[in-house]
Amino acid sequence: DRQTRAITTTSNPAAAGQKRSRSDSGNKVTVVLGAQWGDEGKGKVVDLLATEADVVCRCQGGNNAGHTVVVDGKEYDFHLLPSGIINPKSTSLIGNGVVIHLPGLFEEGDKNDKKGLKGWEKRLIVSDRAHIVFDFHQVVDGLQETERQAQEGKNIGTTKKGIGPAYSSKASRTGLRVCDLLGDFKDFSTRFKNLVHQYQSMYPSLTVDVEDQLKKLKEYAERLRPMVRDGVYYMYEALHGPPKKILVEGANAALLDIDFGTYPFVTSSNCTVGGACTGLGIPPLNIGDVFGVAKAYTTRVGIGAFPTEQLNVIGELLQTRGHEVGVTTGRKRRCGWLDLVIVRYAHMINGFTAIALTKLDILDVLDEIKVGVAYKLNGKRIPHFPANMDVLHKVEVEYETFPGWKTDTSAARKWSDLPAKAQNYIRFIENHIGVPIKWVGVGKSRECMIQMF
Repeated sequence: DRQTRAITTTSNPAAAGQKRSRSDSGNKVTVVLGAQWGDEGKGKVVDLLATEADVVCRCQGGNNAGHTVVVDGKEYDFHLLPSGIINPKSTSLIGNGVVIHLPGLFEEGDKNDKKGLKGWEKRLIVSDRAHIVFDFHQVVDGLQETERQAQEGKNIGTTKKGIGPAYSSKASRTGLRVCDLLGDFKDFSTRFKNLVHQYQSMYPSLTVDVEDQLKKLKEYAERLRPMVRDGVYYMYEALHGPPKKILVEGANAALLDIDFGTYPFVTSSNCTVGGACTGLGIPPLNIGDVFGVAKAYTTRVGIGAFPTEQLNVIGELLQTRGHEVGVTTGRKRRCGWLDLVIVRYAHMINGFTAIALTKLDILDVLDEIKVGVAYKLNGKRIPHFPANMDVLHKVEVEYETFPGWKTDTSAARKWSDLPAKAQNYIRFIENHIGVPIKWVGVGKSRECMIQMF
């Protein structure tokens, strides 16, 4: 039994009979993850849980993520800051797996400060192992997209926030981290110049005012310094100290994961549950609840296969009613019926303990609602989610059709307030995935999340 594995090494009698159980491994971490292509409303779920959390962490991605949180009628947009920053009693941590664009971080903080988010800098901790996204990474991101379009006739549809190039620098071991910026600045400057030179040799049109950039980075370093800690040690103390509620806020989603997503139309990090461990330096033993967030329909930004997409009046209605526009890019999101094949696939990888189903109210006006339950290839059901995008483009979706409830659900605050047909729709989803639905969202604000148990 993995959970209570006895150590019975005869050569070490002192260790014999010792047991290591989940209960004595320290505090448990709750992880919130996207179960589709992102934009599922994770921010709302995190915001709900963050009201009681002591620590709220980001573990991967960068300011390509966008969470909108509405509290007391005020709308906050977060890209790098964990949504928990709203809670004055909690600490927010940007982990080592996140790539940080410093101008973006401070701009975001200052913008939200004007909306009333006071003292955010005192509540934020930044891991010294996090990699830095430089302005030239963002320029390169745009150049790469232009190049892909010219060569292949299609791009990936990145946010052009420099995320891919920054993770590329990290993987090729030429990246620069927060600890480098706060260390010997002369050494940092040399390595920065080398990195710029490396990119200029690949992209001759790239121009960088190196001295100006270094001057700004030196200023950012001093503003950042009070927030920086050893993230691994900080998390270890949080896990093994007094009881604490620790929340991890995943950015992006399962189908955008670098390994498991619809490659190459993915992000550059692991936005599935493993990213919480590698992006914060925490053992799997400390992972507690894993909450998946899914919309009551499906959306996708950018290009790539989308089996349940509705290029018709239904798709337009979902887009308009759901205000489906990217928080980071302002692009219209593509819309379609709920695809349970992808949600089940996300569950295979993440092992969700419960699901939050958001934006149910958007379906209120429909006469009938369809749900994708299986993929067929050459007339045969396939049990897995295809890795090959050409195959995914060819699948035929098998649907279940439900009668619409034709009732405004936005004022519902408990399960019994929902019409029977909406309840049937929710129960079908729950049974099909095999995961309980813990919350149902019927609006933008915090109180619009119906808690089921």
